[in-house]
Amino acid sequence: MSKIAIVTDSDSSLPASLAAQHGIRQVPITIHFGEETYTTGVDIDDAKLFEIIDRIGKIPTTAAPPPAAFAKAYEEAFDDGADAVVCICVSAEISGTCNSARTACELFPGKEIEVIDSRNLSMGQGFMTLIAAEMAADGASLAEIVAAVNDAGTRMHTFGVLATLKYLAMSGRVGKLAAGMATTLNIKPILKVGGGKLDMLEKVRTQKKAFKRLVQLAVIEKGENSIDRIALIHVNNPEGAQLLKDMLCESLACPDDFAVVPFSAGLSVHTGAGMVAVAFLTGA
Repeated sequence: MSKIAIVTDSDSSLPASLAAQHGIRQVPITIHFGEETYTTGVDIDDAKLFEIIDRIGKIPTTAAPPPAAFAKAYEEAFDDGADAVVCICVSAEISGTCNSARTACELFPGKEIEVIDSRNLSMGQGFMTLIAAEMAADGASLAEIVAAVNDAGTRMHTFGVLATLKYLAMSGRVGKLAAGMATTLNIKPILKVGGGKLDMLEKVRTQKKAFKRLVQLAVIEKGENSIDRIALIHVNNPEGAQLLKDMLCESLACPDDFAVVPFSAGLSVHTGAGMVAVAFLTGA
């Protein structure tokens, strides 16, 4: 039986303890404030990210890991006895991470490395990675793992609610006038992952109404299917995450292992503080 190692990037939002438990190697996204560089999961998290942003009044840039970072993860996996590697990356529609992971494969001629564009992000990507790790531990073949991960990606659903447009205005992605009007009217945009991107779906007034609408959308998306995995994701807003979790579980049959995790700095910079989201995998 071959040993298959699982690699992903930190945009998967997988807590380090959970990744370690499943033997998953995470390649970090980097955050750049001018000449200052921070590494997600090493020396920056959501709390520190927005402490810096609010202090200096500027949004940082993010950078996909270079091919060398993935090459290091692959090399460590093979040195540890792996016969093959499956690498699951954040959607190529929003990051160059997947290209870096594929470029790194060129340094390992003759080695089996499958790089999968998850077309998801955060725990949507994270759940796909966990499925790969669980299957690898159970002795599944490389082809079986790749097929199952790609199938899971088509059954992944992610919705979120922004707390403010302040940070999108700071980045230039939303006009300051529009952000100011949204604040005045207490508008909370609802987001959805689709086509590999995180897009604005609707605008709803007040957080409570936005959460209620998000629950309605999740119920519609679930349809008659079961929910196999589900997680709440937030940016410095555990109270909002708990509230949304309670509302979701009133309308959906939620599994007991309902994770609540931070979004991670590589993604949070694009949504702003206060964002709350849900990611869930429906049954086949």
